[in-house]
Amino acid sequence: MKETIKKFIPSFLLDWYHFLLVFLGAILYQFPSRLRQGFGGQAKKLKVIGVTGTNGKSTTVELVSKILEEAGYKAAVLSSINFKIGKNVWPNKLKMTMPGRFQIQKFLRQAVNSGCQYAVLEVTSEGILQHRHRFINFNAAVFTNLSPEHIEAHGGFEKYREAKGKLFQTTKNIHIINLDDENTEYFLEFPAKKKYGYRILGSRTSIGSPTSIVEAKDLQVFSSGLKFYINNTEFNLKLIGDFNIYNALAAICVGLSQGVDLKVCQKALEKVEGIPGRMELVISQPFKVFVDYAFTPNALQKVYETLSGKSQIQNPNSKMICVLGACGGGRDKWKRPVLGEIAAQYCDEVIITNEDPYDEDPMEIIEQVAKGAKKISINQPNQHKSAVYEILDRREAIKESLKLSQPGDVVIITGKGCEPWICVKGGKKIPWDDRQVAQEEFDKIIKIK
Repeated sequence: MKETIKKFIPSFLLDWYHFLLVFLGAILYQFPSRLRQGFGGQAKKLKVIGVTGTNGKSTTVELVSKILEEAGYKAAVLSSINFKIGKNVWPNKLKMTMPGRFQIQKFLRQAVNSGCQYAVLEVTSEGILQHRHRFINFNAAVFTNLSPEHIEAHGGFEKYREAKGKLFQTTKNIHIINLDDENTEYFLEFPAKKKYGYRILGSRTSIGSPTSIVEAKDLQVFSSGLKFYINNTEFNLKLIGDFNIYNALAAICVGLSQGVDLKVCQKALEKVEGIPGRMELVISQPFKVFVDYAFTPNALQKVYETLSGKSQIQNPNSKMICVLGACGGGRDKWKRPVLGEIAAQYCDEVIITNEDPYDEDPMEIIEQVAKGAKKISINQPNQHKSAVYEILDRREAIKESLKLSQPGDVVIITGKGCEPWICVKGGKKIPWDDRQVAQEEFDKIIKIK
């Protein structure tokens, strides 16, 4: 019904509708990012940090909050994983990273009322299109990376990038930018009082003129975590995947930009055991089962590279079994066969299943993903040929992945992470958790054996 109404309303009216909602929300909650806490010379405003990019936003937001808390600040967090104000944490069950209908302004007001000095927000391109970043005084904007996503919604990659750029256009104080991304130059063009760049030493030549550059060197990737150095400070992280080095560097830059000592950043990051639904190990023996949120081609490839036989996580003689799907709702249909192709390139057993079909036929989505997987599988040499399965029921798909597993194998379930719902036709939401389902089906198999 909602989508049907949108078709008959001119786009400029929808644009004004979203703008007015945000404006009214800001008025209702008294522009919370401008409010001052305390009195006289001690009065301070809530500092808002916005993190945008295609991948890594949730992890970066979590890491930033840990650094700020380690430094003694009270922080609020709004991400696709959860909402947090001080020690009060509750899951994000909205299926929406940047909530509308006054909710962001309400959240910021609650943060101010509870005495938070910082609020760290995930900022999405779709949220920006609907003006949800408006009337928020961002102290710092963080760019993680950019790859094709939401292309159909934005009308092209350039417009998608422009939407991300609007966060930097409205943030005048501090910009923090991934210097190893191909779109670095674009984001460096926006003016700011201070610019921080982060990169892996030797990965790219220096571009632009950030105020300060933070480099990670002497990288070591282990099955249990990561090790790198910044200056002479050694960081030992329990996070899996070298892409998490970039997330950590972004968070460290935020800390440094706020006057937090590098040693404090180190202490905070080394305490982090993991991020919910992000490369989360849910079963460790006799085979490993990981759950990850990856739903873009770029993110999926990085996950598979991390877990492939080239790493210390998987035995070169064992199998990698993947469970994946693609989101419905008419979103980025172009990427469905691409996801299938990537899965077949890395995985020995590819199980394609339902994800969030919304009003689309879930079997049609599965077949579109499978088309890409089968194309690659057919062209592979026999010794590397992937088996491709199409299983509509996501629980059955997860169950099959476990049944196919032998000791030493690796199972990776992607697309939903810790999301609490499967969204189906008619706006209905089915309670769900990939991690819980994997554990339940594993326990059943163990009992049978």
